[in-house]
This record gives sequence, C-alpha cells and structure tokens, in this order.
Amino acid sequence: MLIEERCYVLHATSSPQDFMEAYRKSGREVQTRTLGGLVGYYVTEVGELNAVVSLWRYDTFEERQSRRATLAKDPQWQAYLAVVRPMIKSMTNRLMTQVI
Repeated sequence: MLIEERCYVLHATSSPQDFMEAYRKSGREVQTRTLGGLVGYYVTEVGELNAVVSLWRYDTFEERQSRRATLAKDPQWQAYLAVVRPMIKSMTNRLMTQVI
C-alpha cells in the first residue's frame, strides 16, 4: 500500500475554507471518482498555518501514476485547477509506504 500526502500552503489572501469551498463545488467529485482511495482532507492547527493536507491511498505506485494521468486529462479537473491554483503559495508531495 502507498499513501500520498499533498500539502498546499495557501497565500494569506486565501483561507483553507476558501480552498475547501472550491473543492467541494468543483473538484471533489471528479477527483474522488478518478483517484479513489481518499483518506481525507485536513487543515493544520499547529506548525505551518494556512495549509490544507490531503491523504490518498493506492495499492501500487503504478496505479497512482495511471490514475493521476487520467485525472490530469479531465477537462472538469483542469477547470477546477484554474480556480484553486491562484490560492496556492506552495505545494509539497510525499509518497509513503506502509511498514506495519
């Protein structure tokens, strides 16, 4: 099993609530339909603030690659990205494998 952690740090002019409102409105349906395996979306309370973290579960790295490539081609996803990209100051991504 593989867990992908994506952390979006937002500009001070955008809040996690703004980001999640846009996600619920136009991103969630297409992303969850295409990627499957949503563990959850979270906001930071301690540490780097104004950040949104998502966790996704995949069986293999190849499955992740295939699903993400399909998502990237989806016009609905591209329209959503046009809305949220200006909110994002930086993004980090980690892939973690299960050890226990």
